[in-house]
Amino acid sequence: MSNGVVARRYGVALFQLAKEQHILDEASKQLEIIKNVFNENPQFLEILTHPKINKQKKKALMEETFSTCLPPVQHALLLLLDRHRIVIVTEVIDHFLALYDEEKSVAKALVYSAKALSEDEKSSLSNTFSKKVNKKSLHIENIVDPSLIGGVKLRIGNRIYDGSVKGRLDRVRSTLTKRS
Repeated sequence: MSNGVVARRYGVALFQLAKEQHILDEASKQLEIIKNVFNENPQFLEILTHPKINKQKKKALMEETFSTCLPPVQHALLLLLDRHRIVIVTEVIDHFLALYDEEKSVAKALVYSAKALSEDEKSSLSNTFSKKVNKKSLHIENIVDPSLIGGVKLRIGNRIYDGSVKGRLDRVRSTLTKRS
């Protein structure tokens, strides 16, 4: 069975358990932190997958590192470790978070802008574009791209809304070259 399928199953199971226990919000926050730990510290995963370190030491390290996490989250991490699937932990978390966002009617949006956006600008974009994609709100990740000159370009799922100056200039150029 491929890692993607397995990660999805673990993510769905953890989501269902958290939903049953009414701990979705707290679990999602903890899982985002855990994902950051694994992404920012690749040597941590190397230790957990190293064949010369015994399983008890790995478990002790996991329990100590994530001791403040909710029991279902801790259990899921230890289960992944026991079954030699800890390498897919970030994929499991991604599946969980996707289900969480769907449950809360939130979409992720990449916003490209010439300069960093303020919180008010992000909030305004979220309010405007969340209605267009039938969501309650958008979780905005701002990416600064000076080549846009001005304006913003949004990517929500597979939809792109281009209101940048560069995008407008490209459309004008395209129109003019078609007429020639």
